[in-house]
This record gives sequence, structure tokens and C-alpha cells, in this order.
Amino acid sequence: MTSISLKEIKTFTYERPAIERGYANQTLYIDLSRNFIEIRPVSRQMKDVFIGGKGFDLWLLWQAVKPDTKWNDPENAICISSGPMGGTPAYPGSGKSIVTALSPATGTVIDSNVGGYFGPYLKFSGFDALQVQGKAGEPAVIFIDGVEEKVRIFSARDLPDDAYALSEALTEHFGGKKRRYISVVSAGTGARNSLMGCLNFSWYDPKRKRARYKQAGRGGIGTVFEDKGIKAIVARWDSVSLDTNNPADKEALKKVAKLHSREIVELDPKQNQMSKIGTTHLVPIMNDFDLLPTNNYKFGQDPRAILIGREVYEALFDPGFDGCWLGCTVACAHGVRDFVPVTGPYKGKKVFVDGPEYETVAGCGSNLGIWDPHVILEFNFYCDAYGLDTISIGTSFAFVMECYEMGLIDSRATGGLELNFGNRPAALELLHQVARGEGFGKIVGQGIRRMKKIFAEKFGADPAVMEDIGMESKGLEFSEYMTKESLAQQGGYGMALKGPQHDEAWLIFLDMVHNFMPTFEQKAEALHWFPMFRTWFGLCGLCKLPWNDIVPEDNKDTEEPAKVMKHVQWYAEYFYAVTGRKVGPDDLITMSEAVYNFQRIFNLRMGFGRREHDTIPYRAVGPVTVEEYESRRERYDRQLKEKHGVDIEGKDTAEKVALLRKFRQELYEKLKDAVYKRRGWTADGIPTLATVKRLKIDFPEVVEVLKANGVTE
Repeated sequence: MTSISLKEIKTFTYERPAIERGYANQTLYIDLSRNFIEIRPVSRQMKDVFIGGKGFDLWLLWQAVKPDTKWNDPENAICISSGPMGGTPAYPGSGKSIVTALSPATGTVIDSNVGGYFGPYLKFSGFDALQVQGKAGEPAVIFIDGVEEKVRIFSARDLPDDAYALSEALTEHFGGKKRRYISVVSAGTGARNSLMGCLNFSWYDPKRKRARYKQAGRGGIGTVFEDKGIKAIVARWDSVSLDTNNPADKEALKKVAKLHSREIVELDPKQNQMSKIGTTHLVPIMNDFDLLPTNNYKFGQDPRAILIGREVYEALFDPGFDGCWLGCTVACAHGVRDFVPVTGPYKGKKVFVDGPEYETVAGCGSNLGIWDPHVILEFNFYCDAYGLDTISIGTSFAFVMECYEMGLIDSRATGGLELNFGNRPAALELLHQVARGEGFGKIVGQGIRRMKKIFAEKFGADPAVMEDIGMESKGLEFSEYMTKESLAQQGGYGMALKGPQHDEAWLIFLDMVHNFMPTFEQKAEALHWFPMFRTWFGLCGLCKLPWNDIVPEDNKDTEEPAKVMKHVQWYAEYFYAVTGRKVGPDDLITMSEAVYNFQRIFNLRMGFGRREHDTIPYRAVGPVTVEEYESRRERYDRQLKEKHGVDIEGKDTAEKVALLRKFRQELYEKLKDAVYKRRGWTADGIPTLATVKRLKIDFPEVVEVLKANGVTE
């Protein structure tokens, strides 16, 4: 057992309330600057309007910060919440936490939906949400002990830096022989030395006898965590059953949970085999449909994709049940046993790698021109150990590589690293530099938006070219999907509240492959309901995968196959069974609308949230370079002739690139108009007063923000 030394500096004793219909009805507030701990009530209005999870987080963060608060100000708060259904052991995907803070990448609200045991253990310990403000004077560990009904703050100077060693030490220290009852939240040196920090949420795997991880990855929440001086937040709980959430109708809950679980067990082996290969099943699908980002999103296909596809990881993954919450039959949290890194502090040592998932395979593989699964595993392992977001790392590195190959920067800028696509040793060395905050890695760790400015000012790089190929929006790096042929997905990325992350709207297949939404109005409708369903999962403590990644066999024959209405109805029944609040599918949309519009207004309050902030780089819309156009010349020529009525005879490729750009940019602006209208927003992308009144979020401070921005009706 690892020996560690913790100095207790604050103990807060409380009486744990009984959970009532999925709620503890109180939140936990901690100010690290004062070592102050307080319990705060959850109001009826909070539950009615904000539901839980992301909704509770947003409301607490709104109260904590001011319009001029910066990400590294003490008042910035890290908020973590599950939701009323979070912690249900029988229903697939019910172990989620949602984390929010002001992002160092974007300057506004960021949220991440993450697995692991922490959210449920936090709630069962007596708290619907945790809010942490202030900054610790020395490295701190927060221990929320639902068994002994105490919250403790420790000073911890001698704990390991990397997430694996840290979680192992704390799981042993606080769990003893009952390690399954411990969940640890941590970041790492990479989070401390960059703006791309993620948080690792642990769950104990009794078969492999180790703490394993899921990540709250996006927007630098781990960087905020490190800036506050937090080494870890630990939750302790004991047994979990269907009764722990004290559902309103236990029998109804058992019935609907059994239906959904049984369907997944039956259909997953026939569809995506997520219980065997997780989200790596997406690699060949994306490649087949020209959607796999390759060489900084220039291309969408490559014959080498088979080298990093599902069959490879099926052979590499350690077999066995891999659910990141109790009883989840999707069981997609796979890992690789006895992997041996060839670089860095774990060089030559056997390690366990949690992953990879599709985003890591594409971001740190194909998008870098790297077709070696072992290099991808090394990226995965070290990003977790360092507390770095694999999506932002991959997309940022891809941008750097293209800048290097285009001559926008050279080896003098990179400190001698030859950052061509496919250069595996150079890419791994850059990863370690980012984590250490050294050399060229110190610049890269600031993300694409800041790199564009630095490259222009320091190295003379062309700002216009970088604006086109720098795959970020709102300051957040794109997740790993090609969007050139899906206008709806361009909108899904550009109009996502936190930046281009697919969890708000993943519409590529519905739009590009199935052509379910040929008109602007249909695209706008999809960009209304899809984000609302995804938001709802974040309100309730649920995973999105059971909704539409595994679907009923007759789903294609239903009236609205894209919505998977059979599952939506089950979720409505599940919500009623836990909370006692009778709802239908339309009510789920309305619940989410309230929180979604509140978040848009929150962005507006922080100086964002207008039409201008919903722009995306042209690389996401169409071909930037002649090389890109030529790679799909037949397709683009046909579009110019048939869709736009252009006579291309005698025109060279550069002229055709410019013509196509004009048409595609116009289409994206028209899509904004249609989406804003459908959402009840102004032409500038701001919710109207009528919309906030309809959704019952017309609080005085909300109305004040709207009026300050010229919205009075």
C-alpha cells in the first residue's frame, strides 16, 4: 500500500439527508481561499426549471461569477452535479456527472458530461451538486465522506503528480479494502501547464484491481482545477441499489430499465458491438463516408484507416465487462492491459490504458497522419496521466503540422521539431513538452486561437490562411468529424453553445448520408430538437449512447426514425418513475429549452452569445486549398454545375475554389437565420424576451442582460 501524508485543515460534520425521488435537496459549497464549507438548499424552482446536472451547475455558476470574471479569478467556480436519475444501477448509462466552469479556452461557460462513480457518490453522500470557489494556499484534497458524514479539506504536498499514481494512492488511502466505494477527480501536470486540462473521474474495476478513468475533457476544466490548487476531490459511498435514489415508483422503474437493458444486450452485438469495441466501431464507418478527419481535416478518407480501426482494437482490448457505472449494459469503457510506452516517464513500464475511444483514435491518429495504434495508445495514456484533453491535443497538433508543412512556421519556431504529418516521435515529444510547459509545447498548449495570434506576431505567419485552417470556434478545438458535406453539422458545431463539440448536435448521417433534412427549415428543426435531447441527458445524469447508438430493429420504419421515439418514451417513463413528475416526450424538449436558452444568455452576459460568435473556419465548410478541391474534384465540379448553375468550362481549380467558397458561406449564413428563427432568437442570435417568458426563465437578472443587449420583446 502506498504511504501518503495528508494534513487535515478543515472538518465539516453534517447529517446526510435521505434521497427523495432522485434528489438530496441540498448542495455543497466550498471556498478554498477561506477553507469555508457550507450546505445550501435546493429550491423548488431549481428542480422545476433547471432539473439537475448541467442545469444546477449553470445556476450555481451564474450566482458565483460576474460579467467580468476571468477563468483564473478566485470566484470562478467548478460545479459538479449528477441529476435525479444519476446513480440508478439498473438503467443503462445512468452514472454521469456534468462539470461546468468558465473556460480558459473560450472565456465563457464550458460543460462536460463524464462517466465514473463520482456524481452518484456525491449525491448519495447528500449533495445534488458541488460548487468549489477560491484558491487553496497549498495543494488541497477535498474528501466528501458520505459514510461518516464529514467533508474534509487536507493539505497534500507530497502526492504524485500524474493521475494514475495519484488516484491509486488516494483510492488505497481512503478506501482500504473497499476501494470500489471511492471515486477520485484529478487533473495533472499537463492541465497545470496548458489551457487544455481535463479532469479524470475514477471508477474502481474489481476484476483488474485498479482505479480506471473517464474524462471531463473539453475546454480546460482541468486547468481551472489545477489553478485552484486542488490535487483531488474524493467521494466515498457504500452500497448502491434501486432504492438508493428512493424512486417515486420502483416497479415502474424496474420495468422500463429492464426493457432498455434487455434491448441493448440483444441488439448491440448485431449493430455496433460497443460492449466489445466501444466507439472504435466508428472508425471504418467514418472512413467509408469520407468523414474521418485526416491531415487537419483536409481529407475524410485514407486506405490506411484499417490500421487503426475496430478490428485492431478488438484484438488489443482486454476482454471483460467494462461499464463505467453499475449495471450499464452498453459497457463501452474498454482498455488495453500491459501496454509499454516507448517515451516519457513510463518508458519501458507496463501500464493499463483506459481507451482509446473514437475521438482519440481520430484526433491523435488519422488527423495527424499517424496510422499506428500503439502511438495512439501512448497518446491516450499520457494525456490521461497528464490531465490533457485528447481532442484539443489532436486538433491543435494537426493545425501545427499543417502550418509547418505550408511553411507558415519552421523548425526555428518549433525548437527543431520536424512536425510533418505522420512524424510519430516528434508528435510524442511535443506532447511531453505541452505537459511540462516547455519549449514549443508551451505555445501549443495555449490552443489554436492563441497560436494563430502568436504565429502571426512572432513568426510572420499569414493570419488569413490560419483563420481558414485553424479548426476552432469560440476558442474551442473541433471534435473529430469532417463537416464539409453536411451543412447541418456545420451548424451543429458553429451554433453549439460551448464551441464545436458533437455532443450538442451530431447530424452528419441524418443530413449527409440519409438526406432526412434537405431544406433549411428541416435542418433548423433538427438543430432544435437534437441539442434539446442531448441537453436533457446532461440534466438528468445520463449517457447519450443508449438513446440513438443502439436502436430498435423497427426504428427505420417509424414516423421519426432520427429521434428514436421508442427510447424517448422510455426516458419519459424513467423520469416519472424516479421523480414522480409526469412528462411526455415534448416536455423533455421544453425542460431542455429552458436550460439551453439560459446558457446562451449566460454566454451573452460574459460577452459572447451573438451571431458573430457562431462562425466557423472555412475548412469546416469547404475546401481551402487546391489540393483539397482536387481530392474531390468530381464531386465539387458537379455541385458547381448542378446545384449552383456555374459554367466551369475554362476555369482553373483556384477559381473554382473561390466560387464554391462564396456559395457555401452564403448557405451557412442562411442556415443561421433559419436556426435562430426556429429557436426563438433574434437575427443576432439572442433569445427574445417572449422566448424566455415562455420558458419561465425571465428572472430579473436574465431580463436585465437581454435589455442591456437591445432585446426588449
